[in-house]
Amino acid sequence: MAVISDYALLGDCQGAALVSSDGSVDWWCPPRFDAPSVFARLLGSCGGFWSIRPLGPYTTSRHYLEGTMVLRTEFHTESGVLRLTDALSLGVGERGHRIGYTSPHVLLRQVEVVAGAVDVAVEIAARPEYGLVSPTVAETPVGIEISGGADRLILAADRDLAVDGSLVTGRFTLAAGDSAVFALHHRRAADPPSVTIDGRAALRETVAAWQSWDNIHQDYQGAYRQEVRRSALVLQALTYQPTGAVIAAPTTSLPEEVGGTANWDYRFGWLRDGSFTLKALWVAACPDEAHRFFNWMAASMGSVDAEDHVPIMFGAGGERDLTEHTLEHLEGYQGSRPVRIGNDAWQQKQLDVLGEILECAWVLRDELADLSPAAAGLLRSLADRAADAWREPDAGIWEGREGERHYLTSKLLCWVALDRAIKLARTMDAQAHVPRWSQAMEQLCAAILTEGWSASGRTFTGAFGSDHLDAGVLAMATVGFLPADDDRVLATVDAIRRELEVGQDGLLQRWTGSGLEGAFIICSYVLVEALALAGQVDEAKRIFECVTAQANDLGLLSEEIDHRDGSLIGNFPQALSHIGLINAAWIIDQAESGTKP
Repeated sequence: MAVISDYALLGDCQGAALVSSDGSVDWWCPPRFDAPSVFARLLGSCGGFWSIRPLGPYTTSRHYLEGTMVLRTEFHTESGVLRLTDALSLGVGERGHRIGYTSPHVLLRQVEVVAGAVDVAVEIAARPEYGLVSPTVAETPVGIEISGGADRLILAADRDLAVDGSLVTGRFTLAAGDSAVFALHHRRAADPPSVTIDGRAALRETVAAWQSWDNIHQDYQGAYRQEVRRSALVLQALTYQPTGAVIAAPTTSLPEEVGGTANWDYRFGWLRDGSFTLKALWVAACPDEAHRFFNWMAASMGSVDAEDHVPIMFGAGGERDLTEHTLEHLEGYQGSRPVRIGNDAWQQKQLDVLGEILECAWVLRDELADLSPAAAGLLRSLADRAADAWREPDAGIWEGREGERHYLTSKLLCWVALDRAIKLARTMDAQAHVPRWSQAMEQLCAAILTEGWSASGRTFTGAFGSDHLDAGVLAMATVGFLPADDDRVLATVDAIRRELEVGQDGLLQRWTGSGLEGAFIICSYVLVEALALAGQVDEAKRIFECVTAQANDLGLLSEEIDHRDGSLIGNFPQALSHIGLINAAWIIDQAESGTKP
């Protein structure tokens, strides 16, 4: 099985697939990101796959077609060159700034020989419901039908394929100029039969739709433009278009430590990452996506009373109950068990989410002049919750399951909630709340500066009454709590680098005492922002380039980097890592131009 960095992402803005450099689709969850897989060899040998490759030895190279999430892989053999083009169909006629609404849920694969002649092998082992189902396979007038559980797949192909039990196989030879196309249609068993599409036409339309979106949106001209451009495409691919939710990652249970148990399902949208996400969409010139993401957050929350627990995450459609269970039949990526479906972090209390949402409103303040009474009431209630709850312990931004503490990052984001609410008071029709919010903010500020500061260590710590450091505290300057060149902020940056940096390239673990845990990519990009804001632009650029160079050959980043061997680990590709890249690039650009972000 391939390693994490060997995979490419395919997306149709409703679901995702991962394909390895040797032409094997080892993960696909149609019709939406968190649906049960039909291919899941990524997590276990019984999970299913779809392989297209040359017979005999070969070497490969690959790239995305310009301005798209359409993958092109070239296999170089002794007899010729085979070109494989892979995509999830966006639907015929989808162009412009909104793509993915009418995805037909079709996996497209086209092979063509560009030089010589190549013997091609095709093998399809669909295993619906995370490999629990061994389907029946039969030839029909419209193609090969694969049926099992709640899933139905129809394979349309212009080459003869054979049915062998639950497998579909094929062997054929293509000469220069020859091609073959395959279209694997997915539907639920209860859905009416769908009309098979023309695979070649659908592939052309998908390329055109991606490029149309790219041409409309990609007008960012700042530092590291190509890296920002690719990350913006990744975020678009991870956006569930029917609602506007941005999914944290298209995978589940790719481990934070290979062989360990920190294997979580990330196929949901996190409010906790909301302001980071919205800012990145704005920087990457995706204003419609930014608004729709904010609206998804607000709609998913509904109404919130001052005492309510505010959820930190939702399903792509706004679902709240994401109860976790394990899949015992899958051995996990490189033996990393358990494999989890769902995420019990949905039940955690994380006070930072209050600041995240109000920060989103602050970023969109010029667009919120006509805020609805319901939206204004929601924002007021979140600020009221911050004023009352900042003294409470919570689970913190890293979602530890060892109990609640007084995390500094949570206090900091409660301060953000109050600060932004006061600034937005007129928009929110909340002038009467300002005296109470101001008093709470002053008390909270004093608590952070006293209880969060270690005089002996000369640093802000990860939690009140603790000597441990937390890389999340680096956001202190980014959110405007203290100036980036404040002596206490600079001392904290130095302490975090001294204690949490692994190597010399700005790779940071999340907290002290984390042992063999990998370096979290988002932490490095927040460090870049802190350095750039403090005027240390050259060092910020050096670290940005070192961290970004850890991406795979397609520019994709996971959640973490194994600091022992430099491999990508954690769910992949990780939206928050690409969000961090975009925001850090923009801060560097602003710092170089002398503009205050």
